[in-house]
Amino acid sequence: MSAIDLKSRVREVPDFPTPGIGFKDITPLLLDPDALRQSVHELAEWTAEREPDLVLGAEARGFWLGAAVACKVGCGFVPARRPGKLPPDTVSASYALEYGENALEVNKHTIAEGARVVIHDDVLATGGTVEAIAGLVEKLGGHVVGVNFVIELSFLNGRERLAEHDVFSLITY
Repeated sequence: MSAIDLKSRVREVPDFPTPGIGFKDITPLLLDPDALRQSVHELAEWTAEREPDLVLGAEARGFWLGAAVACKVGCGFVPARRPGKLPPDTVSASYALEYGENALEVNKHTIAEGARVVIHDDVLATGGTVEAIAGLVEKLGGHVVGVNFVIELSFLNGRERLAEHDVFSLITY
């Protein structure tokens, strides 16, 4: 099977969720079984090299491929959810988005002291989401051994914000 141009499977939605934002919709990629398989394979190959104990996926789109990557690598999966969606006891972090603010929580019992964690999200924009999640992982005693994304919006310089981490993305704009 030849490699698929994954970028060709991303649809741009202008002015969503707010005017001036060009939302990158990965639904067409998810609908194409070969593109989906290739995405999971490439993310898992990169992730496996970091020898993680866990993949942590950011709600909600980080769940889609993050759990599949964890399964393929043979490690556990931790969801980072919106406040109030996980049972107690949780730790929380707030962060700024390119078009607003948000917060994520993880259950404080899911990341053991010394756990090796790869963080997965669908898009690297400003880097604020992953920076906040990495802080949660470290607060719980884990070590972030890498962060990966389906899409990187390089013009927003998120990679620079995450310079202390090993960063990988399948598609770059």
